[in-house]
Amino acid sequence: MNFFKSQDEARRNTGRLVALFAIAVISLIVMTNLLVMFVFGYFSVETTGQITIEQLRQQFNWQVFLIIGAAVIVVITLGSLYKIVALAGGGARIAEMLDAELLVYGSNDFHKQRLLNIVEEMAIASGTPVPPVYLLDEDGINAFAAGYKPVDAIIGVTRGAIEKLNREQLQGVIAHEFSHVLNGDMKLNIRLIGLLHGILLIGMIGYYILRSSSHTRRSKDNGGAAILGLGLVVIGYAGTFFGNLIKAAVSRQREFLADASAVQFTRNPEGIAGALKRIGGDAAGSIIENPAGIQISHALFSQGIKTWFGSLYATHPPLGRRIVRIQPSWDGKFDYATHTLSL
Repeated sequence: MNFFKSQDEARRNTGRLVALFAIAVISLIVMTNLLVMFVFGYFSVETTGQITIEQLRQQFNWQVFLIIGAAVIVVITLGSLYKIVALAGGGARIAEMLDAELLVYGSNDFHKQRLLNIVEEMAIASGTPVPPVYLLDEDGINAFAAGYKPVDAIIGVTRGAIEKLNREQLQGVIAHEFSHVLNGDMKLNIRLIGLLHGILLIGMIGYYILRSSSHTRRSKDNGGAAILGLGLVVIGYAGTFFGNLIKAAVSRQREFLADASAVQFTRNPEGIAGALKRIGGDAAGSIIENPAGIQISHALFSQGIKTWFGSLYATHPPLGRRIVRIQPSWDGKFDYATHTLSL
């Protein structure tokens, strides 16, 4: 595996997707603007005959457009900032939310001590401070990194991962998580989540306008408010749906980047590839049962939750696709065996 080439490709794809996300947000702002202008009579389309581009240009009021556009941007920005601040706690806050156990040196538990040793090794390999390590009482094989910066990051690992993976496989998983910290993936995901919440806020405002219009008896006002409310609901919820698709695609590209970085840190493609094969052959897979797991699904090592729209909303690429990226000659067989563990 050429891990530098794979990293560059994943970064380029991420950049394209983030640009697409930005274009989608701008399109939603324009659509919302035109809807408001139409409802309040600043812009109208005749029902008879054909309207020309020149007529549209003459009707268009750029001053009103800019005012409404600024108002829409303020709504999205405030909604985004609220969500970003709510999610901006340190990694320890995320671990506590998942009822994870903080691990310390000196434990007589073989699995815990081995994990701490590996985290320290990968911190040295990646040139970052040794982060606190948390253990999740989950049977699935998974892990996550949380935190805005290396100084406030933590590593979380499931009990299934430390008990079912051998040393080199667990090392590959931990190296993958260090990549997420170094590449700022947590920060990127939180910003995308914030923007989605801002877009959703448009739909929520539309819902309340639509609901309020159903209680008024003034038919003219009721009709205009109903059209505005319905239009905002459609824009907000459709924008959130497609925005989530783009966010999931961004997350999948960051997984490819982290896989390539794991190979770089460990110099051992067998480690992370073996962990992915082990997940594919395990009955529990990588599923996280804790209800709070959905909030960090994008930060997990492997797909931790089941999605309504299958691969479209999946935060991680299929296991087979990830393995082939690392080992192009893979025979397609997963690992169903148990392993002899060592420090």
